[in-house]
Amino acid sequence: MPRAAAAERAPLVLASQSPQRRAILEQVGIPFVVRPAGVDEETAGDPAAVAELNARRKAAHVAAAAPGALVLGADTIVALDGDILGKPADAAQARAYLGRLAGRTHEVVGGIALTCDGVTDSAVAITKVNFRVLDPPTLDWYVATGEWRGRAGGYAIQGVGAALVAGIEGDYLNVVGLPLTLMLSLREGLLGPM
Repeated sequence: MPRAAAAERAPLVLASQSPQRRAILEQVGIPFVVRPAGVDEETAGDPAAVAELNARRKAAHVAAAAPGALVLGADTIVALDGDILGKPADAAQARAYLGRLAGRTHEVVGGIALTCDGVTDSAVAITKVNFRVLDPPTLDWYVATGEWRGRAGGYAIQGVGAALVAGIEGDYLNVVGLPLTLMLSLREGLLGPM
């Protein structure tokens, strides 16, 4: 059951420096401040469990220094065959990830957590993303853009990485970085007048 937000609320605290998450919140007019969590993230295990755990850790870390604030933690994971494809360390790893994703369907797992005064609501969204078959020149072209840097799975659907995608099943904003509909279902009152 979603919790109602306080009638007079401070801005949401976003425990992330992700420009995509900021843009999604701005798009729908949710006021927020940014306080990156800076916590170590889990990178192995069941993708859904890992995404939710990372989101909860981020929210808890920031909430500890912001009593009374509503803190949003989020984590986005790309999973293929049960493997987590994190942020590539270099161009070679980005190309290897994209080569694995090419012509196949993978999952983007978005974990979110909303924490306030020691109470946390969390959930996971899963979106299936189908990649086009990618020939070597296309892989080379995309890696050369540099857009893979800092991106789970080595691509950004909201950028030129859209050219790699044949289709999706589920929440597009989850693939971008924040499952907005799921977040709104966890906490009522985030939209609307202050």
